[in-house]
Amino acid sequence: MKPYRYAFRHLAATTVIVLLPVASAHALDANAFGTRLKGLVAEQGADINWTSLTESGSQIVLEGVTIGAQGKPDKVNLGDVTLNDVTEENGGYRVGTLTLPNYSTTEEGVTVDISGATINGLVLPAENSNDVMASLMLYSDAKLANVSVKKGDKSLASLENLHVEITPIADGKPLEFSAAAEKFSADLSQTEDAQTKAVIDALGYQSIAGSLTMAGSWQPKDGHIALSKYNLSVENAGTLGMTFDLGGYTPDFIKSIKDLQKQIAAQPAGADNSAQGLAVLGLMQQLTFGSASIRWDDDSLTKKALDFIASQQGQKAEDIANQAKAIVPFAMMQLNNPELTKQVTEAVNKYLTDPKSIEIKAKPGSEVPFAVIMAGAMSGQPQELTKTLAVSVSANED
Repeated sequence: MKPYRYAFRHLAATTVIVLLPVASAHALDANAFGTRLKGLVAEQGADINWTSLTESGSQIVLEGVTIGAQGKPDKVNLGDVTLNDVTEENGGYRVGTLTLPNYSTTEEGVTVDISGATINGLVLPAENSNDVMASLMLYSDAKLANVSVKKGDKSLASLENLHVEITPIADGKPLEFSAAAEKFSADLSQTEDAQTKAVIDALGYQSIAGSLTMAGSWQPKDGHIALSKYNLSVENAGTLGMTFDLGGYTPDFIKSIKDLQKQIAAQPAGADNSAQGLAVLGLMQQLTFGSASIRWDDDSLTKKALDFIASQQGQKAEDIANQAKAIVPFAMMQLNNPELTKQVTEAVNKYLTDPKSIEIKAKPGSEVPFAVIMAGAMSGQPQELTKTLAVSVSANED
């Protein structure tokens, strides 16, 4: 799997540039622009540098740009980054369009190519701004046209038309965001682990393709953040969907988490980070849990999995399904929650008889502080959390 790790390390570093706004510029003071840019990128835990900065009217060009995690020697060489339609706005800056050059790198026979990366409507607030959103450097939309990962002349993975849209806060309404990757694909036949490859071959997923969509909202004033959609779909397999609703995720909370991350990163290798770890746990107690769900909509994966397990054990798929149905009630008994046990048993029976969808939800009547959840998890009866969070399970429902 080493080629995959290498490829995705470079992809992640470059995707950060697309999904994390970088900077803006002031046409009349390029030096101030550069200083502000480096400072804001540093607040995000990264270092950015360039060999030269040129200005022409409302256009800024950063030549020889490199970026990487703070304190780490590995840097990604991006080349020349162009910022067009740069204007001063409320003491800060606004960039009409930031364009990244096409990027290609090869290591140990694996080549990563990235093209068509742009950010539109990028806002760089003024330094010491009182705006609670100042440190987030928001934009209106970002796009990444294509990513490909190859080993020699064989394609390992690809991603097409990744885009993110953000609607800023207005008239008291929360910030809204959406994103999608119109298509991704991967060649799993290149997997090196023999056991994993045997399962992939048996299920018929030597190559996969699919898409990703997500949407949500955030209200900084009270820290209410909701992921209303996160659907990962794989053709001829199914769709995994997730949602959540949390409270307390305020800009102050985000800043505190970032500060702790910087402290941990600054520690020498092997240092004791237990104090920072306890601090993180303390901050997590500021959050509240509203709801969450995870859902699977089947598109033939379940039948393939049952057939595979049956072939391994010399049985029929129906026998494996019946065995699973019989085991579930006994496995659920340890939760000491008769109502949930009944729900899960009925849902599993219904799903394995006719695999369409199965969903797990947690939706308490009112928000539950994370402190209560953490205390429950560390108590002698963690099974009580299923009641506290009002966990339910259903199958084959729209």
